[in-house]
Order: sequence, then structure tokens, then C-alpha cells
Amino acid sequence: MLNILYQDDDIICCIKPAGILSQQGGGENMVSLLQKAGLPYVGVVHRLDRNAGGIMVFAKNEAAAAALSESVRNREITKEYLAVVHNRPAEESGVFRDLLFFDSVKNKTFVVDRMRKGVREASLEYQALKTKSTGYGEISLVKIRLHTGRTHQIRVQFGSRKMPLVGDRKYGSRCGFAGMALWSYRLVFRHPAKNEQMDIKHLPPDVFPWSEFEALSEL
Repeated sequence: MLNILYQDDDIICCIKPAGILSQQGGGENMVSLLQKAGLPYVGVVHRLDRNAGGIMVFAKNEAAAAALSESVRNREITKEYLAVVHNRPAEESGVFRDLLFFDSVKNKTFVVDRMRKGVREASLEYQALKTKSTGYGEISLVKIRLHTGRTHQIRVQFGSRKMPLVGDRKYGSRCGFAGMALWSYRLVFRHPAKNEQMDIKHLPPDVFPWSEFEALSEL
């Protein structure tokens, strides 16, 4: 059943469960789920990795899709994520800047040291909220704001610094029983028709590793 956070004639904000595709492809996806719920038009304007969960906004008509897509291109939509990573960031807050190359054959992104064909700049800022000791060593809850939206960006930028996301075995996690700990926690954007600022938040489910952190209740 869809978890709808907000909707009107132009947009719908809802939760994408982990394991569901953002758009139509080789498996269960949000577009089909929304169409089954009665939406005749579903405009995809941004995406989440299949194994990530959290807030997404979809357009319910072509005009709203065009306006939201323009906001995405102009980086006018604020996207904040929560993640649980192995180890502890060296600094409580900071900015990661890297050059990333996505290998479509391996379906994996790599940090590289020089600009060449297919390489794109990537940037994010983070704040470490809490660190705890577990059977898998230290794990840290971090809040992330994306400056760019590259494929697997958060996963590879933390993984390349020996802080893979818990449950993300592709980028180095040693934890095999938990789902990937990446959650789209907050979207801030201008409503495409009403010209109002929208600020939508939703916390991740109370399961491991999120359940290890009482600090979530303070967000």
C-alpha cells in the first residue's frame, strides 16, 4: 500500500520502499504502483537507487512535470538524505568533492583522479549526528545534502573513504543481513503551480540499523 505524504491536482509526494524501482524497468516500480492507485499520468522528475527508500515527488500532469524537471536541472530542489555508515567521519561535518565515472557494464561508480570522457564532478555536504559501537564495529548516522545527483553518488563517496553504507555490499559493507541504510529524508521545492515552498520530511522505519539511533527522533 502506498504511503502518500501529500498530494493535490499537480503533484504527489510519497514513500518509495527499498527494493522498488523509481521508474518503469525490470521489476516492480513506483510508476506502475501509482497508476494502479488511479493516477492516469505519472511524471518522474528525479530518482532513487533501487535499494534506497524514502520521499519522492511525482508530477500528475505534463505542466507540473516540466516545471519540476526545470527545478531539478537548475538545482533548485533541496535533497537531504540520512545514511548509516561503517566507521566514523574524521570531521563532524564537511564537504566531499570527487570525480566520478559510472561503468554501465559493471553497474558501479568509481572515484577517478582526472577528468576524461564519462567523468562527472560530484559534491555533497554531510553532518555526522551520532556514532555507536556494534558487532560490526562503529557505525555512524549521517545527514547528507546533495549538491549533484550522480549515479550511486552517496554510496561511492562514502565507500571510497572507508565508510560504506551499512548493508551496501557493492561498495564495501560487511553487514549482509540489513538492507542498504540510505533514506531520502527531506525534499524542499517550489510547488510547480501554486508557487509555494514545499518542505516534506519523513523518517526511516524503526528497524536496524536506524533503530540504533535515538537521535532520529530529534530531526
